[in-house]
Amino acid sequence: MDTNKSLYIDLFAGCGGLSLGLYNSGLWKGLFAVEKNADAFKTLEHNLIKNNNHFVWPDWLPTKEHDINDVLKNFNAQLRGLRGQVDLVAGGPPCQGFSTAGKRLETDERNKLIKSYISFIRLVQPKMIFFENVKGFTQKFDKNKSKGKAYSEYVLKALRTATGDFPGYDVYGKLVDFSLYGIPQKRTRFILVGIKKGSLNKNRAKSFFNALIANKESFLLSKNIGITNNLEHAISDLLREGKEVQSPDTKSFKAGMYGVAESNYQKLLRIGVNEAKIPDSHRFAKHTKPTLQKFEYILRHAEKNKTLSVEIKEMFDLKKRTVIPLSGLTPTATITTLPDDYIHYSEPRIFTVREYARIQSFNDWYEFKGKYTTGGKRRTQEVPRYSQIGNAIPPLFGEQSGLILKQLIG
Repeated sequence: MDTNKSLYIDLFAGCGGLSLGLYNSGLWKGLFAVEKNADAFKTLEHNLIKNNNHFVWPDWLPTKEHDINDVLKNFNAQLRGLRGQVDLVAGGPPCQGFSTAGKRLETDERNKLIKSYISFIRLVQPKMIFFENVKGFTQKFDKNKSKGKAYSEYVLKALRTATGDFPGYDVYGKLVDFSLYGIPQKRTRFILVGIKKGSLNKNRAKSFFNALIANKESFLLSKNIGITNNLEHAISDLLREGKEVQSPDTKSFKAGMYGVAESNYQKLLRIGVNEAKIPDSHRFAKHTKPTLQKFEYILRHAEKNKTLSVEIKEMFDLKKRTVIPLSGLTPTATITTLPDDYIHYSEPRIFTVREYARIQSFNDWYEFKGKYTTGGKRRTQEVPRYSQIGNAIPPLFGEQSGLILKQLIG
C-alpha cells in the first residue's frame, strides 16, 4: 500500500459514489466497503476493486456484498483488531426512512441501521468519521415538532459520549447544498464530521465546513469548472437527436452516442473514455406515442422546474404526484431513484442512466451494473442503475471532502 495514502472504510457504500470521490482525490486507499445490495456492490467492485485496485481488502472478509449486521456479528474480533489502523470511516445508513420525499416512517426498519453504524464506530474507533444523510435526518418525526427526536441528535450524542474504552468524538453536523460546490443539482444533505478525542487537535470537526467553503473556488478552478453548473452544462452532449445506435447491453433498446463536449464540466467527466464508443448506460427509454405527445405538450406549455399544474394533470389524467419538466439553465431539483419524476429539458423523454450519472458528477468511465429499472414489490429489494445513482453521494463533492479530511488528519 502507498504509505502516503490514508486508509478508510466505506459503510453503506452503494455503487461507490463516495469511494469514487476519495479515489479521485488521490489521497485515500480503501480497506473494504460494506454494501448489502448485490447489484450496487457489483458496480463498485467492477470500477474500484477489479479495475482500479482502490481497495486493499482484508483476507478475512469475502469480497462480496455484506449486511452490516452480519459483519458486526461474524467479524467482531477482526473489527476490534483494526483499532489504530483506520483513519476514516465514511458513509451513512440508507436514508429512505428519513426522507421527506418518501413516506418518512419512524418505524421504518432501515432506521435501526443507525444503531448498527454506531456499533461499528465503537468497535473500529477510526481517527475520523464522515457521515452523510438526507435533510430529513435532522427533523423530528412528530408532525407538530413538539415531541419526538431527530435522529441527528441521537447520533451526535452517541458519538460524543465517552463510555468504557470508547473515547468519544468531537462531532459537528451541518446541512450542505451540493449545488454550491459544482454539482448541477439542488441537493441538500446532512454532513457530519467526527474526530476521535485525543487523536487530533480538539474542535477541528467544525473546521471541516469552514475549509469546505474557503477551498471551494480553488478546488473547482483546479477542475476548470464553475461553482454553479446547470443541466445543459451537464448533459447537452448526450442529446438523442440523430445519434441513435443499438444499445450494447439491451439489444431491443436504442442508445446514444457522444456529441461535441460543450462545457468544461462535460470535458472533465469525459476524461479517460473512448469517445468513439457508446457511452455506458446511455440507453433511451421506450416511450409510447401518447407519452411522447404528452411530454411534448408539457415541454411547450408547463412551467419549468415546477411540478405540473392541476389543469395539465387533469388533461392527461395523471395520478403521479411528481412530474417535473426541467430547465436546462439551472441546476436540477434533487434527482430521486424514480427516473419518471422528471422530463428532459429539451427532448420529450426521461433521463438516461448516463445522464443521471452526469447530474451526480460520476466520471463517464464509471460503468453501472445490474438492471436499469424495477417496479412494484421488487422496488424494496432491488437496486437498479437509476436507484444506485439516485442514492449516491456526488463523487465531485466526495473528492473535495477527501482533500479536506486528509488535511485534518495531517
